[in-house]
Amino acid sequence: MIAVFIATFMTSVEVTIVTTALPAIISDLHGLAFQSWIMSAYLLTTAITTPIYGKMADTLGRKRVFQWGVLLFTIGSFLSGISPSIFFLVAARAIQGIGAGAVMPLTFTIIADYYSFKERAKVMALNNTAWGLSALVGPLVGGFLVDHLSWHWVFFVNVPLGLLVFVIIAIGYTESNFEKRQLTIDWLGILWLTVGLVALLLGIQSLDTNLAISMVLLVVAIVGFGLLVHQETRFNDPLIPPEMFRVKTFNVQILTATILSGVLIGFQVYLPIWLQSLYRLPATGAGMVVTSSSVMWLTASFFVGGLIARFVPKRVIMLVVTIQLVFYLMLVFANIHFPFWMFYIISAVNGTGMGIVISMNTILSQHLVSDSLVGSATAILTLGRSLGQTVMTGVYGAILNVVIRMQLHGISFSKVNDVISSSTNVRVTNRSMIDGIILNGLHSVFTLSAVMMVVVLVINFADPNKKIIK
Repeated sequence: MIAVFIATFMTSVEVTIVTTALPAIISDLHGLAFQSWIMSAYLLTTAITTPIYGKMADTLGRKRVFQWGVLLFTIGSFLSGISPSIFFLVAARAIQGIGAGAVMPLTFTIIADYYSFKERAKVMALNNTAWGLSALVGPLVGGFLVDHLSWHWVFFVNVPLGLLVFVIIAIGYTESNFEKRQLTIDWLGILWLTVGLVALLLGIQSLDTNLAISMVLLVVAIVGFGLLVHQETRFNDPLIPPEMFRVKTFNVQILTATILSGVLIGFQVYLPIWLQSLYRLPATGAGMVVTSSSVMWLTASFFVGGLIARFVPKRVIMLVVTIQLVFYLMLVFANIHFPFWMFYIISAVNGTGMGIVISMNTILSQHLVSDSLVGSATAILTLGRSLGQTVMTGVYGAILNVVIRMQLHGISFSKVNDVISSSTNVRVTNRSMIDGIILNGLHSVFTLSAVMMVVVLVINFADPNKKIIK
């Protein structure tokens, strides 16, 4: 469990540090047009490899797969730190994602292996302590490194952490009563999953640059996912077992976690950009605001066990998401003089809601399938969360770029790029006009987030389960 806690800290601190440093990275590498790929490359490779590693862990054992993931994650972190260009950084982030594809789902799977349904909520809440610590430390350390050293160091921080995790796993983690089985790889399933995901993301990324190519790629994605479904229904040992999806409440949990993860990545990436670009905050100050979300996520997760035991899940989820929606609508209509202290409140409400709902989704998705499918169910949930973040990172980036370009009216795109920076010393002409352009772009991002929350409410309203799950 020590290995699990530290691994959780390592992978989660990666997100909180990088999002804080993102404006500085964009400015230094002149990468506004490709900014969404910094997160998308990481999330895409994580999404593709997650079900593959889940299958390998069930046959080869958790430990070997876990160590391999930690090693790749550490190498990717080092390469990201030495990146001389935006394209090198994107490639290094892809390597990080391949490693994270093993580490992230296996932390949840190991917890499910060792603890019963009643104990699982408490253990996951304790595991969230590692996540909460990273969320608290990450933005502060990331902001300090950006302000006083350079953005390169936000990646180097993960190198000693990765080495430490690798050693602890090697020494302290022993698999008990694990019987290795013959590894049967669903190659066609992997192929069609990869084709679908890659085509989907490339199509979304191309929306604001080449609509025709984007439409072709999206058609390819639909075909790829269709062939994936066909393959999984006829293969004896499928990559993604179809029988899991026969439980409608399980499907609701997966869809809810997927969509809300897409909402969450928008908050994590674009709220720091809002604060640094429009409120002239340094990276450390912006990180402090986002940290309140993470702290409340941690606090709220300790109440999940009691909520599951006393209330119908759909009612809890609908109430919590409705409250979140109200506060997101404030961001949609906020002007340039929106009170700064309100960002702390919105951040805290966001963290509380995500901590309750996504923790419930994780626990229930494992409980609603047979014991033999717990590993696969965990991988599917992790895949859904990664896919939600991957797709929406591309969508948000495309929307932001399109809205900004539509409002330039003689102002160069590079000037807007300069303003989206962690530096408080940026001096450009027409600053008020550029601020308005950025604000409208951010409004479009959070408007889409609000729409997605409405979709979550509709999905949970349709959940047929009306009883407390025991």
